[in-house]
Amino acid sequence: MAERTVETGGPAAAPPERRLPAPAPGMSPRQTAAAVPASADRPFVGRQRELKELRADIIRAGLDTLSGRKQPCSRVLLIAGRPGSGRTALAERLAGQLTREYPDGVLRARLTGADGSPVPTERTARALLAALGAPVPAGAEEDELTAALRAALNGKRALLLLDDAAGAEQVDPLLPDEPECLVVAVSRGPLTGVPDVRPCALGGLDKAAAVDLLEWYAGPTRITCDPVAAGAVVEECGGQPAALVLVGGWLAAHSKMSVVDAAKRLREPPPAGRPESAARPLARAFSLAYEALSPTAARILHLLALAPAGLADAHVASALAGCSLTTAQSVLEDLTARGLLRLEAPEGEGGVLPAQYRVPGCLAPIFTALLQAQERPAETELARARMLERTVRQLYSCRAVTERDDPAVRRRIEQLPRPLRFPSARAAEEWLLARLPALLAAARLAVEDGRLDTLARRLVSALTRALTAHLGPEAAAPELYGLHQLVLDVARRCEMPLEKAAALLNLGDLDARAGRTAEALERYRQALDSAREAGDPYAVSRALESVGAAHQELGDWQRAADWYRRGLELRLTRGELADEARLYGRLGAVHAYAGQLTEALRDWRAAAAACRRLRDVPGHARALSEVARVLEHAGRPREALRTYQEAVECAQQAGDARLEAALRLRLADVLEWAGDVPGAGAQRQAAEQLLDRAGRAPSQDGGSP
Repeated sequence: MAERTVETGGPAAAPPERRLPAPAPGMSPRQTAAAVPASADRPFVGRQRELKELRADIIRAGLDTLSGRKQPCSRVLLIAGRPGSGRTALAERLAGQLTREYPDGVLRARLTGADGSPVPTERTARALLAALGAPVPAGAEEDELTAALRAALNGKRALLLLDDAAGAEQVDPLLPDEPECLVVAVSRGPLTGVPDVRPCALGGLDKAAAVDLLEWYAGPTRITCDPVAAGAVVEECGGQPAALVLVGGWLAAHSKMSVVDAAKRLREPPPAGRPESAARPLARAFSLAYEALSPTAARILHLLALAPAGLADAHVASALAGCSLTTAQSVLEDLTARGLLRLEAPEGEGGVLPAQYRVPGCLAPIFTALLQAQERPAETELARARMLERTVRQLYSCRAVTERDDPAVRRRIEQLPRPLRFPSARAAEEWLLARLPALLAAARLAVEDGRLDTLARRLVSALTRALTAHLGPEAAAPELYGLHQLVLDVARRCEMPLEKAAALLNLGDLDARAGRTAEALERYRQALDSAREAGDPYAVSRALESVGAAHQELGDWQRAADWYRRGLELRLTRGELADEARLYGRLGAVHAYAGQLTEALRDWRAAAAACRRLRDVPGHARALSEVARVLEHAGRPREALRTYQEAVECAQQAGDARLEAALRLRLADVLEWAGDVPGAGAQRQAAEQLLDRAGRAPSQDGGSP
């Protein structure tokens, strides 16, 4: 099983000339988006003692084993240390060494967002389920999702890497019940409350390893020529990998500066008025790197604090800073070479998918502080608006590429700037899946901001349509549920009853599809109130019909019929024939379930009449078959036979072989019941011939038109 990445974090990356290898050809876009390991091609030095201890801890007997009890769940290893201490790199190195021992894969999840807030457990569980390829129930609560995750891992031998955990309450619900699984958690401190956890506390790198890391970024010449100065830099950085990477990047960018110069700069006290944290090694190393940047690069750097989920490509950077794509890409590569960004994913095949970069978690608070100090609030809001507007246009292009057969859509695509166009639907889907964490984060941030509600609604709408176009409503349902909730939040805040009704109806449909009928019914009732407040007849009738469908699903036939009738009355006043036919059919079905055959017969005949007026021949055939079914149950076989024959003739006129075959099979059953065995055999033979020509898949028996 391939390694899978949900969301990862870490301090630094290799320079652009050491880019990650492209994913293997032949993978699906969803697999491609999840298969690039977070630590690929990243330098790793030292930590051999810690690695040996961690590997020994995996096989060491736990407390349960020592007391004679069976181990209740997976083994948990903890790598604890400050951000920037190389804790994620160590976890990734361990995972890389253990890949063969855990054949069911390595699952990664980052438990802290780019803004430093804990990621909700239900979001992490949903992402892990998706990475496993397990069903993800739309709208499920945390307990249901974590139980589904544990069930999906039962019988598997998988490794979970949970990065940047804020506390035990984030880790404990995700622990597999399967003892053959292993969990490697990365945290700032101890995870009190997680049973039998194996801690490994990190300090700085040893001197030799720290010098090797500095040399990897700065180049060997200056480090070899002045080992004493290199040792001084290591001492000033406290052996902290993230600080060493920044100093190495600074040296690489300044070929005329010596290692002694770097050591002197690091010894300089921070300017007066700076917070105490400015004296820490990472902050001093960052100041050294930041001061050497050009004004354009410095501005792009602190504006990346606005990048959703801490992820950015050239489009995001260009929109934030208001510069060209070429300039943005050049700056991103330069910042990566200096250790200020990390290459998250390489370019796709043929450069279709732009390289994506991550703001290192240890530097994210510094970026945010710089943004607040350097940009006025109005400029920050304008930069965010530009980024969201660019994202909306990309999502429009992503969806439109699936509709290229429409000349009007094709013309609109040609009017878009070339960098926003996708060469194929597959390339657009690859982009959508690769950028999905950032796109979902952008939607959440736009809604939470509250100052860009119009743009937020456009973004959520564009993302909803793109997901539906590429993945289909069923596969996209988990993401769609969260997006409809965001629309509902905006609609409530802005007092928009029609948008509120639409969001509630969509959420109700997803709840109903997931089997949460009672919750769906409550959503539909709220939607009806909002639709009436908005005075929109279409939304009102849609809500009435949905309430009826929920009662039907609950087996409350009388209430279902009552709500369907209300919806029908509204459709009748508007002369909407197709909706009339459907509602007559629904009324006929619930009356039949309730045993009210006279009412069912009347409703199905009305549905058949509406289909005939619409010239919907297949719908007319299905409605007639339901009339015949009711007549059959009412003990009127002759009328049932005559009606079935009429339905068969309609199916023949429609040219629907599968429907005709299904109706002939029904007709055969009635003929056999009536004692006409030869006639029944002839109908079955005719149905077999039709199915052979149509591919053996019969149409659904009957059903509303």
